[in-house]
Amino acid sequence: MFAINRNDPTKLTLVGEPVAVPGEFPVTVAASGRNKVVCVGTSGAVAGVSCSTFSAQGIEGMDSLRAFDIGQTTPPVGPTNTVSHVFFSEDESTVFTTVKGDPATNKTGFLAAFPVIAPSNCEARASVDQQGTVIASGDAVLFGSSTIPGSDNLFVTDASFGGAGKGVIDDQSATCWAVVSPATKTAFVTDVGVNRLVEMSLEDASIKNIIDLSANGDPGLIDLRAAGNLVYALSPGNGTTPAAVTVVDAVTKKQVQHLQLEGIDFGKNAQGMAMLM
Repeated sequence: MFAINRNDPTKLTLVGEPVAVPGEFPVTVAASGRNKVVCVGTSGAVAGVSCSTFSAQGIEGMDSLRAFDIGQTTPPVGPTNTVSHVFFSEDESTVFTTVKGDPATNKTGFLAAFPVIAPSNCEARASVDQQGTVIASGDAVLFGSSTIPGSDNLFVTDASFGGAGKGVIDDQSATCWAVVSPATKTAFVTDVGVNRLVEMSLEDASIKNIIDLSANGDPGLIDLRAAGNLVYALSPGNGTTPAAVTVVDAVTKKQVQHLQLEGIDFGKNAQGMAMLM
């Protein structure tokens, strides 16, 4: 756990001590400010979700693993047949996890849901139920996810075709990450192999707009965030082209900024992005 300096967000300070995760190859993390709970998804030979509480003093020890029997290795062979994304519901009462299937072996993806148990007279802190519900989606490669504000619904991408629902995106390489824009009440999805944003309906996952960003020279886009009228999309870089963030106006569908992250040592690839509001 790190504290972020509000005057200089590039300054991070370790809070407490690191804690061991009872799984192999952690790939995704989500935190609930309301419940003071953090959950980590692991995707290797020992796969699943483990959670802990946190405070101003740091993170407590992680609880036991809610295991997924996906038959992986450490490190995992993917991207199919791996844990994708851990996230909380909009009201933070449920922990969701998307898991990719493997079309080559006829394994479908699934969504796992674990209730958050509120504090009680016997337990002073929130916790996450060890027993969850696994929903076989029938989709192939469930990847990125976003809650839909004002509803109990989710918007989820499938890297094999586009948006689960089902919205097929022509000429896609791997549609992986998704975000819901508060300005347009639509979803925006990215493709690691195609440098564009695709805007999709929250009702039926139909395509509303395709925003071509190829002129900025990035190889493709991965993680993204939305705030106000803007969508921020991360290009991971490829060892030749540096990582970059493209800022797009969700209303006008125009690029308003392209910032190459030169001088910051990401190694060969940047991986994820978060936003401090």
